[in-house]
Amino acid sequence: MITLLAAVGILVAVFVGFNIGGSSTGVAFGPSVGSRLVRKPTAAALFTVFALVGAWTVGRNVIETMSSTIVPAVQFTPVASVGVLFFTGASLLVSNLYGVPASTSMTAVGAIVGLGLATGTLNEALMFTIVSAWIVAPLVAFAVGALVGRYLYPHLDRRIAFTRFDSHLIRVERTGRLPRLRFNDDASLRDIGGSLAVVAIACYMAFSAGASNAANAVAPLVAAGGPLTVDQGVLLAVFAFSLGGFTIARRTLETVGDDITELPILAALLVSVVGATIITGLSALGIPASLAVSTTCCIIGLGWGRASRAATVAELAAPAPRGESDIEITTGALAASRDADVPTSPTVGDIASGEATVEPPDESVPEVPDIGEADSVELDRDGLFDPNAAKRIVFLWVLTPTLAVLGSYPLFRFVL
Repeated sequence: MITLLAAVGILVAVFVGFNIGGSSTGVAFGPSVGSRLVRKPTAAALFTVFALVGAWTVGRNVIETMSSTIVPAVQFTPVASVGVLFFTGASLLVSNLYGVPASTSMTAVGAIVGLGLATGTLNEALMFTIVSAWIVAPLVAFAVGALVGRYLYPHLDRRIAFTRFDSHLIRVERTGRLPRLRFNDDASLRDIGGSLAVVAIACYMAFSAGASNAANAVAPLVAAGGPLTVDQGVLLAVFAFSLGGFTIARRTLETVGDDITELPILAALLVSVVGATIITGLSALGIPASLAVSTTCCIIGLGWGRASRAATVAELAAPAPRGESDIEITTGALAASRDADVPTSPTVGDIASGEATVEPPDESVPEVPDIGEADSVELDRDGLFDPNAAKRIVFLWVLTPTLAVLGSYPLFRFVL
């Protein structure tokens, strides 16, 4: 029999998973829905399927770490489980209020750390490994984004364009006895191939989100003596993801582009691949980490790399002249004017708002300016790298898990 407290824990877990599904579906499938490649219900269904695959396979490693390794499984009493899940859900509220994609994984671990510190059962060696991964993963994402933005992205941007269709890529034809699926008449083979790649990458992100986030919703409930088995926990988490995907994700699917308006679809796909690969690898090792943090750091790195193309490595390494800050050197002196700057690919924000009018790419591909030439910068400083926004994001990334530790420790130490 499930006790009342266990039932409350399950409801809180569903609430956490509901919010995770709503935000993650929009992040993963925003470009696909905005460019009319799939419809919103299709995006939610695909996210659910691939999140289930990720949670059922790789995600089990993360569930095991968070349910029995950071602290012993016996510490997750029904009351403690509800407390940990409560602080995880509260972190989502904080991130939503400030408009920052906070790390649910980091905050969930923070709540468990508070429990471990209060009971003296924290696995300090494992936490050192996890925190090290939290530091290294964003740095790797930033470095990869910077290298891609500086050396590879301009060449890809000249050769790859994503068409925005007036109607969806695949439509149902009902003229015969049986309905048939047909591709959009305006879609070329190149469009179809590129569109399938966009959707495939979105599914890959859904797989990664399921692998890393299932534990955030149900780990305390599947610990030894908990009301759920691991299999039941995975199914509950994915069920909650699907609820969010089919409901509140409709809004995030529409507005996700407005949050990163200057990010072209090509750039969004590149950072999605980098972020999802990093998190999938860490999840396979059983290390809980944040897809949002790695992806955002890759976005910042990509923007910085694109801005830095206006200077050689020697010029970037040279000391800044008196009166000029590093930010002015890397983003001001290197950035072209706003008027001269038009991304080759439609931006995610344009597509989400229905303002993109991208023509098929010209067969004659223009040459990419060499590094060090002023024309090599493609976006202004606001579209490439906003230091103030980056500082605010990093501050909240540190703040939310810290609040979880500071909130859960006194609760488990002096109250429970």
